Amino acid sequence: MRVLHLGKYMAPHPGGIERFLAELLPAQRRAGVLTAALVHAEGRAGSHRCRFQARSAVIRAPVLATLAYTPVSPSWPIRLQRLITRWQPDLLHLHLPNPSAFWALALPAARAIPWVVHWHADVPADALDARLRVLYRLYRPLEDAVLRRARKIIATSAAYADSSAPLRRWRSKVAVVPLGMADLSPASPEPDAWPTGTGQRLLFVGRFSYYKGLEHLIDALALLPADTTLRLVGSGARRESIERRTAALGLADRVVFAGALSDADLARAYAAADVLCLPSIERSEAFGMVLLEAMRAGVPSLATAVPGSGMASVIGDGEAGFVVAPGQPAALADGIRRLRDDPECSRRFRRDGRARFLREFQIDRIASRLSDLYREVLSNR
Repeated sequence: MRVLHLGKYMAPHPGGIERFLAELLPAQRRAGVLTAALVHAEGRAGSHRCRFQARSAVIRAPVLATLAYTPVSPSWPIRLQRLITRWQPDLLHLHLPNPSAFWALALPAARAIPWVVHWHADVPADALDARLRVLYRLYRPLEDAVLRRARKIIATSAAYADSSAPLRRWRSKVAVVPLGMADLSPASPEPDAWPTGTGQRLLFVGRFSYYKGLEHLIDALALLPADTTLRLVGSGARRESIERRTAALGLADRVVFAGALSDADLARAYAAADVLCLPSIERSEAFGMVLLEAMRAGVPSLATAVPGSGMASVIGDGEAGFVVAPGQPAALADGIRRLRDDPECSRRFRRDGRARFLREFQIDRIASRLSDLYREVLSNR
C-alpha cells in the first residue's frame, strides 16, 4: 500500500502538525505502509530530486512568498503530478488547512485516486486578521469540494468534529483518530533554567499567538506566591507585548523567555517542570500537541475548557491533569494552587498521564489505526 501525504510543512519547521507528520511517516513504514510526502520548503530552496523507488520520499516545494499565512509555490502542482506519475500511490492523504492541497482537484491523476482528508483545524471565518476573513470566501468552496471527494475525513477529537461548521455536512464520513508522537527515553531535569525560586516551576510551550491566552497566564502568575516561576518556550508575534506585561506587573525576575529549544533541551525542560500550562482561549487550539509532550514526560497539565476544542479529551477525565475556564486568570491560579497543595493528585497525574500517553497516543498505535482506515477506504473503492 502506497500513501502520498500532502502537507503544508513538516519538521524541522516548528508546529505540532509538522511534528506529527514527520513522526507519522516512519511509523507507517514500520507498519508496512510505503509513504511519500509533498510539503513546502522553508524558502526558495526545495528538494529537486528523489529516489521514488525507495520506501519513502519527502519532496519540499520551494516557496516564493507567503500570503496571509499561505505559502505560494508555483512548482507545487508540477511536483504533485510527477509524484503521482512516477510513484503511483494507492491513496492521497491530504492534511488541511493547506490551500496547496487544492491542486489535487485540478489534476486528473489525483482525482483518480481515493482521498483521505486529515482535518487538523477549521480556518476561523471570524478571524481577527481581515485578510483571512476575505480569503476564506475564496477558500471555502474549494475546501468543500475536497471534503465532498474525500472517502474519509479524519478529525483529531470528537469534540472538534462535532463543533466544526465545515464538517457538519460530512459528519457521516468522519472518523476520529487523535494525533500522536514517538516515545522518548527519560531526560535529566534542568531546574537551573528556571528563575531562582523554590516553589512551583510552570512551563508554557508554543507560539506567542493571540489565541494562546498568554496574557491570562501572566496575570495568573501575579496571583501566586512569589516563589512560583514560569518558563516560556517559543516565540511569535505577541512576544513583545507579553514581555511588557510581565515587566509592568513586576514579574520580570520570575519569568524566563527561553525562545526556541532543541528537542534535547525541551525534554530536559519538561523533566524539570511541575506543571505544563496551556491557557488557550479559542478553538484555534484544536488539539494541543504540547499536552502529549507533557504526558509523555509525566508532567501534569493545566488546560482550558474551550468549547469545541479537543484539549479536554486529550487530558482525559482527570488522568493527566484538568481544565479550567478559559480567559480567567483566577481560575488558572486556582488550578496551579490545587496541584501545589495536593501532592498526591500531582503524582497521580504524572503516573496516569504517562500511562494514558502510551495507551492512546504513542505514534505506532496511531499509525496502525490509520492503516486500518486506509484498508477500509481501498476495500470500498
